[in-house]
Amino acid sequence: MSVFLWLAEIKRRVPMHSPRSFLSRLGPLSKPGLLPWCATKHPGWSKLFLGSACEGNFTNVKTKKWQRGQKSQKKPSYIGPLDGSWQERLADIVTPLWRLSYEEQLKVKFEAQKKILRRLESYLQKLNGINVTTSAPRVEGLSCLLHPIIPSPVINGYRNKSTFSVNRGPDGNPKTVGYYLGTWRDRSIVCVRSNHLKNIPEKHNQVAQEQLGVQKEAIKKFFTTGPGAVCDLTSLYFQESTVTRCSHQQSPYQLLFGEPHLFEDLLGLKIRISPDAFFQINTAGAEVLYRTVGELSRVNSNTILLDICCGTGVIGLSLAQYASQILGIELVEQAVEDARWTAAFNGITNCEFHTGRAEKILPQLLKSKEDGQVIAVVNPARAGLHYQVVRAIRNCRAIHTLIFVSCKPHGEATRNIIELCCPPDSAKKLLGEPFVLRKAVPVDLFPHTPHCELVLLFTR
Repeated sequence: MSVFLWLAEIKRRVPMHSPRSFLSRLGPLSKPGLLPWCATKHPGWSKLFLGSACEGNFTNVKTKKWQRGQKSQKKPSYIGPLDGSWQERLADIVTPLWRLSYEEQLKVKFEAQKKILRRLESYLQKLNGINVTTSAPRVEGLSCLLHPIIPSPVINGYRNKSTFSVNRGPDGNPKTVGYYLGTWRDRSIVCVRSNHLKNIPEKHNQVAQEQLGVQKEAIKKFFTTGPGAVCDLTSLYFQESTVTRCSHQQSPYQLLFGEPHLFEDLLGLKIRISPDAFFQINTAGAEVLYRTVGELSRVNSNTILLDICCGTGVIGLSLAQYASQILGIELVEQAVEDARWTAAFNGITNCEFHTGRAEKILPQLLKSKEDGQVIAVVNPARAGLHYQVVRAIRNCRAIHTLIFVSCKPHGEATRNIIELCCPPDSAKKLLGEPFVLRKAVPVDLFPHTPHCELVLLFTR
């Protein structure tokens, strides 16, 4: 049994106060999520990272102290001394760009986004001559306009939530709090402390240095009167589950003390955030991202803004004063409740938020908007959009502008974009006029990692 800890920190734009929330998860050991990124070599990166990162294989980046012949052996009770090499290994996995200056990191990310766009454009150009055109100045080798990457306002300690695991460390301590290293196949998994990682706030690390009990009362006492009181929690939630992550419907969050919600001041709005709702880990960076989306969308009093995968509705709500109507669709029920609360609290009356799967709701919702002017914004998870959602967007002639936000544009998002831009295909029921990629704006929300958010502007 392993204890998974989720520490969330949401900061208001007021001095001296930083409300925070803490969630504890119980569940069996499960494989940690590895960074699915295909990187290019850079002289500043460590040999450990470069050995496999260029092939997109992070499984072998971890540690090679245990040979294949040890597969059937039990996990050793003592693995080795806790030295700097363990911290470096962990940093190379969680924050692969940590050895570079931030200016160098941005250069690496910009080149990566440029390669992704080149590959995407080559796909589109092969689809019966479909091309991307623009009269604006172009980056070499690209047809669309690629803007310079927008840096994150915060570089270190920017995570407003952190997920820790509790298990055996390299020194044999069975209650080490941190992140996993090693491979499950070789039974070499160990938990390495994360206090050296540049993207984790110091107060999160202070919690990770302490021993946590699994009983609710012990956790409550720890954070109210014990060492954990340094976090000054606003809310303490407990969730028991059999998997690393699950929804509130699958296993309800239990409020042990404090306020039931977090609140954030963002883009002039007071935003409510429930424990089950998605919120970007970099608050300052999220504000830059949403402002960029607003600038590209160019909504006006005659347009309807359709926000697909809207989360807590921040994008739509921040643009409500400029649009005739905001329509949001989100799968997570708590996030929709948050969006509705935020709209009511801020006096926004031209918004509708719908709960459910976008592929079920969107086609019917768009039927009544065929004669309008619709601007669509999609910000899907890494799995991309359901094919029925892509079809509904493509076949709605009222949608003349589409903003596509993706932190993994080289994954399933590529398939989505090809279907949005390909020639009409009756077999796939893609009958509407194809979209054309006009602009791309990378926004860095994840310093020290290879990831960033790519905002793509399509028109037709």
